[in-house]
Amino acid sequence: SKVRQEQGIETKNITLHSLFLGNPGTGKTTVARIIGELLYQKGMIATNKMVEVSRGDLIGGYQGQTAIKTREQLQAALGGVLFIDEAYSLKHGPNDNFGQEAIDEILKFMEDHRHDMVVIFAGYHKEMSTFLETNSGLASRVPNTFDFEDYTSEEIAQIGLYELGSDSLTVDEEAYRQAVATAYARTNDRSNGRWIRNFNEKLRLRLATRFGNNPSINPNQIIQQDLDDVLAMSK
Repeated sequence: SKVRQEQGIETKNITLHSLFLGNPGTGKTTVARIIGELLYQKGMIATNKMVEVSRGDLIGGYQGQTAIKTREQLQAALGGVLFIDEAYSLKHGPNDNFGQEAIDEILKFMEDHRHDMVVIFAGYHKEMSTFLETNSGLASRVPNTFDFEDYTSEEIAQIGLYELGSDSLTVDEEAYRQAVATAYARTNDRSNGRWIRNFNEKLRLRLATRFGNNPSINPNQIIQQDLDDVLAMSK
């Protein structure tokens, strides 16, 4: 807002602090970076930077260290975006004094600089709901909530195909989609983008093994046998 005011553009103070709710691998970090870039381009924040932190970056091991570590990260993100991943882990139960100290520092800084930065709290729906219930001051300072749904198997396959293509690897697309759909239906793992990256890593390993046994094959082509082998591993 300050940037827009300096440019003579009429603006209303808008608090942009947000909750990003969803399972891992649904694009929360990527979207946060994109939002930061867009806000910078629109003059809503002063810098195009995002500082990504988790509990280990904020919580200290002795009295007073947590406040110092937390302030350092907050200052580093001032003018840009602070992305707190797995924010619910900041406080482990009612007796976690260090965790509460970090939360108190964040809340005060957010209030003092509510128009000079964006703080994004990210995590699972259920855990974040509990986290907000036990930190009432936080909910009132974070007016925006974004839900990140799990990808469908078709969307997962599309991500996987793009990733393989970016690595100059080829595969029959229909066979790949069928293999992904089968493997995804067998698992309870809903890490989304992470799951498909792991699936592709298994394919790369099968391809590398075949190439090691027979250097005359195409080292960039994933075949049906590779897909079948990975599927057999997922049973």
